[in-house]
Amino acid sequence: MAPRNNRCDAVYARTSGKCHICHSGLVFNNYGRHGERGAWEIDHSHPRARGGSDHGNNLFAACISCNRSKQAGSSRQARLAAGYRRSPLSIQAKEKAKFWAAVQGAGMFGLAGARIAGPPGALIGGILGLLVGLEEEPDCSASTR
Repeated sequence: MAPRNNRCDAVYARTSGKCHICHSGLVFNNYGRHGERGAWEIDHSHPRARGGSDHGNNLFAACISCNRSKQAGSSRQARLAAGYRRSPLSIQAKEKAKFWAAVQGAGMFGLAGARIAGPPGALIGGILGLLVGLEEEPDCSASTR
């Protein structure tokens, strides 16, 4: 079972409970349980063997197979090999991205509405853009898949 402490919770939440390399789902209670579904470990993005620290910004949740196969390599290369450019976002970062997608949608639809129907079209287009932006899931992971 994962140790219940703020650091472990923060590392797990940082990627919304997903491996920061392959984006597979992790199970919080299967920390260090090799062979269990969703088993994970804390990975040093910049490995300690290459001068990395135990600072929170360097710690990520990773499934055991990704963490062990990465060894002292870089997280960037491991993610690229798995087909991703970035680690998954936390819930807070996803909400922020969703908000800005809605703002962007409102602006784009508002401009299109203004071009088509003038000021009333801008208002209607802005509202529609905002609603569409709030409903869509933003591409937060920058996946190359």
